[in-house]
Amino acid sequence: MKICNIKEIAEIDSNVLDYMNRKQHEKVVYCSDSSTGLKAIIAIHNTNLGPALGGTRMWAYNNISEATKDVLRLSRGMTYKAAITGLNLGGGKAVIIGDSNNKNDAMMRSFGKFVESQNGQYITAEDVGMSTHDMKVIFEETNHVVGKPIELGGSGDPSVVTAYGVLMGMKGSAKYKWGSDKLENKKVLVQGVGNVGENLIQLLLKENADIYINDVNEVKLNNINKKYNVKIIEKNIFSSDIDIYAPCALGGTLNEKTIPQLKCAIVAGAANNQLAKEYIHDEMLRENNILYAPDFLINAGGLINVYSELKGFSNSQVMKKTENIFDTTISILKKSEKENISTQKAALKIAKEKVFKKHNA
Repeated sequence: MKICNIKEIAEIDSNVLDYMNRKQHEKVVYCSDSSTGLKAIIAIHNTNLGPALGGTRMWAYNNISEATKDVLRLSRGMTYKAAITGLNLGGGKAVIIGDSNNKNDAMMRSFGKFVESQNGQYITAEDVGMSTHDMKVIFEETNHVVGKPIELGGSGDPSVVTAYGVLMGMKGSAKYKWGSDKLENKKVLVQGVGNVGENLIQLLLKENADIYINDVNEVKLNNINKKYNVKIIEKNIFSSDIDIYAPCALGGTLNEKTIPQLKCAIVAGAANNQLAKEYIHDEMLRENNILYAPDFLINAGGLINVYSELKGFSNSQVMKKTENIFDTTISILKKSEKENISTQKAALKIAKEKVFKKHNA
């Protein structure tokens, strides 16, 4: 079990420290345990408003630099997600490098020890490639974990609440764009039909939306198609004739190649870091008259759900707080129009004021 020091981090990628300084990250911890095969990175972006809370993602990254870039962007997003949602939390994230099909309890316990070594500065939770069972095992080594199974006093799978928050953001965007929050007969493309995507499909069915789906996993795609009788789009998803594009897989799908192809009026989904370059591609969307619901705002339902474990919120309190995403989305969109800035910049402006106001006072 080993935590790399700052010199070793710099040797991995000399740009890491410069990036951390520019984006105001507090700490990055590289972790390895040869006995279990664990290779992980914990990134703590900001703790001004509280401990850094963010899920752990397990993914087969091509290299350490790629994993580092991902965890840094994700942890920063968590800071602003917590702030704009009004939670007393900072932003953090962790990634485990490897195929999630090859993980085991020994590896999870080892990771739990690394989380414990941060002395409460970082609280972990479930993310891509992880499960409530993994949180249960990590809990054997540290109390600094949320999203535990319900039988252990946890809040369970956060994907249900995440999807509900995305729906609220989608309906808020529809209200602003079209004057009505009704999604009936609106063509919605859900890209990524994992836990969150599937829960979002269930909610959209209740709204009588016209649902289309896409996923890299053909087996999962066909199963969802048969289960819910929704339509599959396999090719040219970005140029599809739809009203709302809901990215619910990995980030970066909004870029210089895909944005000019989009025919949708609204982008509102659950994926983190949907903009490949946030200060370029947010403007591209605006120039193309596509309304973008900032991802770190509307996908905050999962964070609200696990936050309930720390504060003892009831399920009704969690859902009520998640419903507030509807009004917050509309206020962000109005701010964007009033100040003639992108919706991403409007949301970040509010979030940063909350994060750094107390710190700089």
